[in-house]
Amino acid sequence: MHVLDRRKALAISPLWRLGFRPFFLGGCLFALLAVPLWLAALSGWLGDWQPAGGWLAWHRHELLFGFALAIIAGFLLSAVQTWTGQPGLQGRSLTALALLWLAARAAWLSDLPLTLLLVLELAFPLALTAVMARALWQARQKRNYPIVAVLLLLAGADAVAMVGLASASEVLQRQGVLAGVWLVAAMMGLIGGRVIPFFTQRGLGRVEGVKPWPWLDLLLLLGSALIAMLYAAGIALQAHTWIGLLFALLAAGHLLRLARWYDPGMWRVPLLWSLHLAYAWLGLACLGMALWHFGLLSNPSQPLHALTVGAMGGLILAMVARVSLGHTGRPLAPPAGMTQAFILLQLGCLFRVGLIEVWPFWGLWLAAACWSLAFALFAWRYGPMLCNARVDGHPG
Repeated sequence: MHVLDRRKALAISPLWRLGFRPFFLGGCLFALLAVPLWLAALSGWLGDWQPAGGWLAWHRHELLFGFALAIIAGFLLSAVQTWTGQPGLQGRSLTALALLWLAARAAWLSDLPLTLLLVLELAFPLALTAVMARALWQARQKRNYPIVAVLLLLAGADAVAMVGLASASEVLQRQGVLAGVWLVAAMMGLIGGRVIPFFTQRGLGRVEGVKPWPWLDLLLLLGSALIAMLYAAGIALQAHTWIGLLFALLAAGHLLRLARWYDPGMWRVPLLWSLHLAYAWLGLACLGMALWHFGLLSNPSQPLHALTVGAMGGLILAMVARVSLGHTGRPLAPPAGMTQAFILLQLGCLFRVGLIEVWPFWGLWLAAACWSLAFALFAWRYGPMLCNARVDGHPG
């Protein structure tokens, strides 16, 4: 039976053997193209071309539900195989799911009829949730049930954003997207809390790792989910001192985690310091939002971009770089250019959060250039790995 399964797996094109392959590659290619496209639209270079809802609605929605959700899908569809001991989605089923994601992206840019766009857009997160729920339920993987809950809430946030699009309500669309952003932050806290200390221990050869604090993990997950609900309801769009206190507690929790995970040896390993710096942006984003709710910061855009560019973009780039190596049977040493990609991503966040306050034009364009170059380096170095068979002969 094992031999037959192996032959069946090897008969599948390498790109469709496991979820990380098409979704990491597709998501990162989309990321490197989406930001220059947004700046071209801002500069008026695209003429009369308008995606569904206009360029602002597209930019706001697609870098979350287009880019970030694709990477989440790739990670989860691959990790669930390890969690459950069962084969992950592959072959025609994986191809269909990837094409569904791609069709939704094309529908947005092509301004297809709204009904068709709604169906395509919501079908992807719901299908992903169903696949994950089925796999975890069959294996009774109760520890990972919260992931299904977050995915279901993400689909709900996407639905709120789409209702906003359909009703031409910019406020409602913002509510849905910002709820989705903080649900992804909850996912980053959940997954990051597991893998960052583990990767640090393994990467530095430490005998013992940092023991988790389950109470802190739970509080950070619930706190981020509560923030997402407050955005979905529209309450968090306005400054409130009590919401500021919640953000301050989240910032303290994330930064406390980071301090516990710290090991000075990580600075020798790009695959480690890139993860730690990305997670630091998550804590700083929460702190910035607390300051805005306390009336001490004039614009919530900067902490929001600290979250989306520094934390989300940084954690995604670091994770896909490491996971792709492990799942293609390669040593955990990034190829040439990836250290520069990690540095570019960090610089991009500094430009988007800091320099833009002093020199808006240069801050925006330099941030975009750094972001796109970072993901272009990933696509260049990792694209062949993702499209070809594992170097160790394993069928994954």
